[in-house]
Amino acid sequence: MQTILILDHGSQYTQLIARKIREANVYCEIHPFNKIPKITDEIKGVVLSGSPYSVIDPEAPKTDLSAFKGKLPVLGICYGSQYMVHISGGKVEKSTIREYGRAKLEKVNNDCLLMRGVKEDSQVWMSHGDTILSMPEDFEIICSTHDVKNAGYKIKGEETYALQFHPEVTHSEFGFQILKNFVTEICHCDCSWTPKSFVETTVQALKEQLKDDKVVLGLSGGVDSSVAAVLLHRAIGSNLHCIFVDNGLLRKNEFSSVLESYKGMGLNVTGVDAKEDFYSVLAGVTEPEKKRKAIGAKFIDIFDREAGKIKDVKWLGQGTIYPDVIESSSVKGPSQTIKSHHNVGGLPDYMKLKVVEPLRSLFKDEVRRVGKELGLKQELLSRHPFPGPGLAIRILGDITAEKVSILQEVDAIFIDSLKEKGLYDQVWQAGAILLPIQSVGVMGDERTYERVVALRAVQSVDGMTADWCHLPYEFLSDVSNKIINQVKGVNRVCYDISSKPPATIEWE
Repeated sequence: MQTILILDHGSQYTQLIARKIREANVYCEIHPFNKIPKITDEIKGVVLSGSPYSVIDPEAPKTDLSAFKGKLPVLGICYGSQYMVHISGGKVEKSTIREYGRAKLEKVNNDCLLMRGVKEDSQVWMSHGDTILSMPEDFEIICSTHDVKNAGYKIKGEETYALQFHPEVTHSEFGFQILKNFVTEICHCDCSWTPKSFVETTVQALKEQLKDDKVVLGLSGGVDSSVAAVLLHRAIGSNLHCIFVDNGLLRKNEFSSVLESYKGMGLNVTGVDAKEDFYSVLAGVTEPEKKRKAIGAKFIDIFDREAGKIKDVKWLGQGTIYPDVIESSSVKGPSQTIKSHHNVGGLPDYMKLKVVEPLRSLFKDEVRRVGKELGLKQELLSRHPFPGPGLAIRILGDITAEKVSILQEVDAIFIDSLKEKGLYDQVWQAGAILLPIQSVGVMGDERTYERVVALRAVQSVDGMTADWCHLPYEFLSDVSNKIINQVKGVNRVCYDISSKPPATIEWE
């Protein structure tokens, strides 16, 4: 499969590069700058990402370009641009005036393949503290801004290009055009990576990989596990066995409603009520990472017990998606681990199951498009993401059945209200958080000292970045009144207006 290789130097925008290239129906992969995969015939080009480092910093990422520079098309972005100048004998120094934000292209060489269709005076997005003062003789300028003469260049005799600005962000007016020029005009990719082609190639690959083996998969009721299940079912049919565990941390009535929704999909689904098992291991646990690990360990125990009832199972199917993989990687430079993911990593030796992850290369929006291609119902595809550890990480502090019940009621009012007012599909993810504090309130003629909840609603594409939703004040007022009037034990409602970054979508 034709692939664009993206080498990550730690930029907050690296994932955006991948998403924009995939919008052009070209497959790409992100790899750490210091873990370059073998360059095969399938790799058609390489992108060098930006970085929070300066190229003149002794600790700056140093990428070995020898395996591909001059042999394959290369596009350096921001740090990638400065790095190639720096190692080639040019001069890069700290900028006297740090250019950050919007800038205008004053000169554009439209004869250059990379810049075809890009207009002068168009907006680009700068984010750098270094500047290229001088370039080697074989580096020719292809675009400039008022403050940055060397805003873009091409190396003579090579299909090597570089930009000081970030074409991957929406603020760069012709950014997508530039990236599309790179992958189509320069790398000659055929733009054939579509949901339909993904389904066809993945199902065929699963058939070859699994043959007549049995696979057990844990369903959650969410988009990822459901799409993974349908892909596996297409490949191996009744050899797929699905288990849906009620960990006592699901949304209100979710266990029964999810089981009902799967009935028409032809999947072998077994429901397991394990609420008390999870409450037991979570008793007294308050630290978020310990909660996640306790839930993950107990899930594996129960899953192993249930999977053991199915004869000759050899594989564990998982709905792991690309953001899980990226956020769970931790190397010097690229994205550091924010939190552990329950569905990323190894399994205990005693399970003796191999792992199959058909969605491992997809972002969330791509999973939805694949689900649509597979014929899944829109109500399932549009369902908001829900964390694997469930409400445990939306209850700050220790977990009890009482707290879960309170939060389930609050969450149900919030989600149902979004649907009733036609706002649900405008929100990428929404939920409620139970805070470990109590506040003074007045109900009737009595003072109360009850719990505080926070509501969270964000807009995003793939969960890598997110902005808080500007829900109507009238809506928030109505939801707050409903929660306080209908949920015993809650007397105060807050709304979270933090974006990611710097905050994460979930509170824990």
